[in-house]
Amino acid sequence: MKLRDTSYTAEEIMALTDKYLMETYERFDFVAESASEMYLYDDAGRAFLDFYGGVAVNSVGNSNQRVISAIIDQAQDLSHTFNYPYTIPQALLAKTICEAIKMDKIFFQNSGTEANEAMIKLARKYGTDHFGPNKFQIITATNSFHGRTFGSLSATGQPDSANQLGYLPGVPGFSYVPFNDLKAIKESYNENVIGIMLEPIQGEGGVNPAELEYLQGVRNFCDEKNILLLLDEVQTGWGRTGELMAYMHYDIRPDIVSMAKAMGGGTPIGAICATKKVATAFSHGAHGSTFGGSPLCCAASLAAVSEIIERNLAINAHLVGKDFMAKLTDLPGVKEVRGRGLMIGIEFKDPIAYDVKHHAFDHRLLVTAIGEHTVRLVPPLIATVEDCNEALAILMESSHTALEKLEEKRKSA
Repeated sequence: MKLRDTSYTAEEIMALTDKYLMETYERFDFVAESASEMYLYDDAGRAFLDFYGGVAVNSVGNSNQRVISAIIDQAQDLSHTFNYPYTIPQALLAKTICEAIKMDKIFFQNSGTEANEAMIKLARKYGTDHFGPNKFQIITATNSFHGRTFGSLSATGQPDSANQLGYLPGVPGFSYVPFNDLKAIKESYNENVIGIMLEPIQGEGGVNPAELEYLQGVRNFCDEKNILLLLDEVQTGWGRTGELMAYMHYDIRPDIVSMAKAMGGGTPIGAICATKKVATAFSHGAHGSTFGGSPLCCAASLAAVSEIIERNLAINAHLVGKDFMAKLTDLPGVKEVRGRGLMIGIEFKDPIAYDVKHHAFDHRLLVTAIGEHTVRLVPPLIATVEDCNEALAILMESSHTALEKLEEKRKSA
């Protein structure tokens, strides 16, 4: 929908949003009207270089033509039916995903948090079916983020953050230990634990990658105790880190893995994949979803996933991201650059992340901030070295300006 097709101005659209929406987001001061590849455009046609990618969703580029064509074609045939009849897009997508990431079974959901809910439910069902009613506890990591519904919210290890404040107590059965600390997992384990749930790279927690020895050690510990390794790849999955799935960097396979974001090409779809042994816990009636695996979203997802695989976008993310991360270490005030592929966190020594974000926006670069110290970059996986160099120049100026602003503030205090 274009602004010219309505009776409103951009300012009036923003005013309507402020008036009628329950606002939990800090809005950028522009109306995004259209998008193409690496750019978003406002109603005046101004281009914004997109380095947040719909928060790691638009991995095949904004308004990818293959995804658009798949949506149009499928909408003309069948957009929705419940999961009683077989549908072609669902079957083809299931085959493509399971074969590409070497998992046995898949269950479709509508979002990342729903995928994590399904993962938690499947793990608990498997535990209580095989080991008794008390085998349902799950160990997760501090600073993790698994979603905003109550199960995934309870799995999230951020009790002092806005994600959880005002909502607790949550669902019982979760305990939290420091990330990248295998000893802490072993000490937290008890006979009622059925699984360990981790992100290969903590996204909302600051872009913190799991160490190789740690994640391999967790896999071995799960095998030793006959419990499940649950990996949340909602943000890291589908090429983001330089492999189709981040767990492939570690030469392991999870018992259950969740995914969403990039797999939909901009449409709301998520999923869990599991080994055949674990998947059997979901028998008839044990779980369901009205919209999960709809023909429309599956067709879009098949197009997006196929683009990622066929265009080797994971390899592009690895090569471009490696070059970009090396250059980002030269930013003024930087403490550390973390991540893999095109999932990058820039931690500054001083609390300037929000000022960097806002200054970058003023120069038409879109990034996100995670707290006061860290800027996160998750651009489309089609990003080139030239795109990254353009972003680098803006971030260089933005961090300079933010540091000058901070120094002036300190002098006037």
